[in-house]
Amino acid sequence: MQLARATTYLLLCLTASQAFQTPHWKAPSLWRSFVATSPTKISSDENTPKGWECDEEANCVPVDACDEQTCRTSLDIRIHGKWYDLSGWRKAHPGGEHWLDYYDGRDATEVMDAFHSLKGRAMYQRLPKSKPETTQMLEQTVPPDSQTQLNFRKLRDQLEKDGWWERDMVHEFTQLGLWASCVIGAAATASTVPFVSICLLSISMTAAGWLGHDYIHGVDNFCNRLRNFSALGGGLIPTWWSDKHNKHHALTNELGVDEDLATDPFIYSYVPDPSQDSPLRKIQHYIFWIPFSFLFALWRIDSIKVAIESIEQKRPNAKNEMYSLLIHYAVLLTVFPFQVWFPSVFVSGLLSALIVTPTHQSEAMFSEYQPDWVTQQFQSTRNAVTTNPFSEWIWGGMQYQLEHHLFPSMPRNRYPALREILQKFAAENNIPGGYRESGEFEILKMNWQLYKNVAEADAIPGAPLSRGRIGQQGAIVTTSSPAASVA
Repeated sequence: MQLARATTYLLLCLTASQAFQTPHWKAPSLWRSFVATSPTKISSDENTPKGWECDEEANCVPVDACDEQTCRTSLDIRIHGKWYDLSGWRKAHPGGEHWLDYYDGRDATEVMDAFHSLKGRAMYQRLPKSKPETTQMLEQTVPPDSQTQLNFRKLRDQLEKDGWWERDMVHEFTQLGLWASCVIGAAATASTVPFVSICLLSISMTAAGWLGHDYIHGVDNFCNRLRNFSALGGGLIPTWWSDKHNKHHALTNELGVDEDLATDPFIYSYVPDPSQDSPLRKIQHYIFWIPFSFLFALWRIDSIKVAIESIEQKRPNAKNEMYSLLIHYAVLLTVFPFQVWFPSVFVSGLLSALIVTPTHQSEAMFSEYQPDWVTQQFQSTRNAVTTNPFSEWIWGGMQYQLEHHLFPSMPRNRYPALREILQKFAAENNIPGGYRESGEFEILKMNWQLYKNVAEADAIPGAPLSRGRIGQQGAIVTTSSPAASVA
């Protein structure tokens, strides 16, 4: 009976992932449109300032000015050397207005290319350009694109021309098959050999997380169809994942902004200010496995919270994500007894945390925004060299963390072949620290040593706050960035 239920669950995950899509969904017009003042004169009436109103397809029209107390009056972002006024598109941006706020007065070329489909990357060119005086002022204050950034854009263009984003469907279905095998095995042994069932179910949860991670990052039709898999297979909704995880990708290891570093008071990845200290820090290298084990449990709780909030806010695909969660928990609680599924959540959390934490935490951290995104990724990321086929699989592509951070939408099976290309790129561009990698056990030891060193150090007055400060663009403590507007 349990095996039959598990099989039904697998079919639901694969079919519902495709069924729960809304390709023709349109947000209500009041939600999609956002009016913002721009001093640019559009009409012949020189006394009437105009603003922009844009829809989700980046089609913008001039409109009358809005009340400057209730809307953004300037939002200028540089993409491929040109400044665009995105104030009118802020509310219509499918990923949320906060993403544009993070890059107000900054260059967003690499992030734009990394996170968007070809269609999305073509849309921004329809948006209004920043006014000349704003562009002139920004070019005088914003660092120019580095040669490393320009060379990276050439590399990306060449990889796209060479077909590196084409999916190997045999590989994709093999990954799904391995996950399904773990689920079926866990269901078959749930009553007879619960220890084996716990191990298999834990592994399946971690594998589901990596697969969902692939599909949420992906920008092709295959990934769009399976976008809800993370909710169906792992209990983690795409909206929550995108909001949290993509920010980590965009602003990696920036203190106060990257939520992956805001793990205090349970784990400190750097020595804190005395006001932010905790007695737990002194023993964190002994007890780290406890908060690690809670990783998936916390992610699941956060997903449920965001799912409810998304429905209230009428965010895209919110109801379908909630339906996916309901199916996931209905099957999980029906097929597997409490003594199997409950410990599996924590074992999977420990396994996943051991994989996701060491590739960044032992590397460079930044107290300020880094305008050279490419160099930032090299300096803040270390790959893990696996030693056996099981490790190569269970790491879920995270062993190629640098390849993934630079090209998050690229299918993970392409990453091994990309390694030598990036090693050459690092050498040719004299990137500090070069291409960083260590053995899978060595990198775990390095991370533990970091926790030990932080535990033994005295608190440092004035150390950056892990959740940011008021006035810090993109700070975790603020719901929208306090980017300085251009008058």
